[in-house]
Amino acid sequence: MSAAVPNAVREIADGYAFTGPALELGAVLLDGTAYADAPVRVPLGVLNRHGLVAGATGTGKTKTLQLIAEQLSAQGVPVFLADIKGDVSGVAAPGEPGERTAARAAEVGQDWRPRGCPVEFYALGGLGSGIPVRATVTSFGPLLLAKVLDLNETQESSLGLVFLYADRNGLELYDLKDLTAVITFLTSPEGKEELKGLGGISAATAGVILRSLTLLENEGAGAFFGEPEFDTAELLRSAAGGGVVSVLELPAVQDRPRLFSTFLMWLLADLYQELPEVGDLDRPKLVFFFDEAHLLFKGASKAFLEAITQTVRLIRSKGVGIFFVTQTPKDVPSEVLAQLGNRVQHALRAFTPDDAKALKATVSTFPKSPAYDLGEVLTSLGTGEAVVTVLSEKGAPTPVAATRLRAPQSLMGPIAPAALRAAVDGSALAGKYRDAIDRESAYEKLAARAARPQAEPVPVSVPPADVEQPPEREREKEGGGLLGALMSNPALKSFARSAGTQLGREISRSLFGTSRRRR
Repeated sequence: MSAAVPNAVREIADGYAFTGPALELGAVLLDGTAYADAPVRVPLGVLNRHGLVAGATGTGKTKTLQLIAEQLSAQGVPVFLADIKGDVSGVAAPGEPGERTAARAAEVGQDWRPRGCPVEFYALGGLGSGIPVRATVTSFGPLLLAKVLDLNETQESSLGLVFLYADRNGLELYDLKDLTAVITFLTSPEGKEELKGLGGISAATAGVILRSLTLLENEGAGAFFGEPEFDTAELLRSAAGGGVVSVLELPAVQDRPRLFSTFLMWLLADLYQELPEVGDLDRPKLVFFFDEAHLLFKGASKAFLEAITQTVRLIRSKGVGIFFVTQTPKDVPSEVLAQLGNRVQHALRAFTPDDAKALKATVSTFPKSPAYDLGEVLTSLGTGEAVVTVLSEKGAPTPVAATRLRAPQSLMGPIAPAALRAAVDGSALAGKYRDAIDRESAYEKLAARAARPQAEPVPVSVPPADVEQPPEREREKEGGGLLGALMSNPALKSFARSAGTQLGREISRSLFGTSRRRR
């Protein structure tokens, strides 16, 4: 290191001198000068300890995601990116050299070379150019669907009751019309009779849920629910050029933020349910970037937040790292924020009293820094600069480092529409997921039942109460979460007393009540 480098920069650089494989973020920045021989890095092995990328609009968060994603891909780690604004597709193409790129590379000591990544493009329900990503209503589960529909606690519990009835009576909920059919049946005279032992659903609550479902379908969201259902194992693939970067197009659903944020949570919940425990690896199996994270937490129920916290805490041991992307750390609940070991904080603005409070709160979440006045630094960072602290190879926080970030080597902007279409058409997954199918399910079964002159009631089997509870049920009871929230509702208590352990098995399918029984 040059003798002209200040001691403060040397001390910071020593904290990032890792011996194992690492991602190169940039160079230490002090008093407006970037020190190319003082690199800021993050060890590959700690990326499953999760992270946060935050900053005001226009400060370079998207390019930071692109920078991290392409380096992960180059080291064989698959990546998931949600493309909110439609400008992440460039990760598939080599970048274009230019004066600004060359100048940035020289400032941070980067050997910049254009490079694209192997990419799969997806779209929710086919609303976009990508391969359609769908989920059945059954696997999506009542808790996540209640979040999408903005239901209150009573309505959420009633929806859970509908799922229980459908599960126990062989009524497959593949799409929204299946769910609508079951709710309509359960509020009919015949359905009410069958629900006597389960607590019942009021006509007013059913009406609210049905209206919410109709509104959701009228907005085009019905296309997201159905078959063929997306297998989240597709996100873990690698190709000849490195780990596959899965880009989920979301511009077509920007006006339905609650839906896409909840759908991202379904992807994570499904991964958590399926992946085996692996402990700490030398590199993660997948790094998942959760963009616009504040939309997930806004208005979330206590049970929902508990489930998110548990998922974030436990999915680390399955080799998955999650980076939440939002404007300020205060957008993320403290219980979740405490799980995020790697931080990249872009500039914040302090134009209003609320902005000043957010700035103060952000500063308080960083380790103390003798080299920086973080309040001043965070308001003076330029585009492509950030304050960084990560976990070292030993798991200890690194020194806070103001950083001038490297330039992505892939294209900083969207690829041409023709290139995007060619990539999707040439994908091996296109034939597997492109065309929707509609199998016989609850809608058809209930319609056939109504057409019979005297339909026999579908029995609701109740197992003996002395059946031994499985370990999973015991753990769920001890930890609270979704099961505790549902069981505290009066509408389910009477049924729980009679149904015993079978009810526990139905509700505790996963932290979010999601189900993979269809596979």
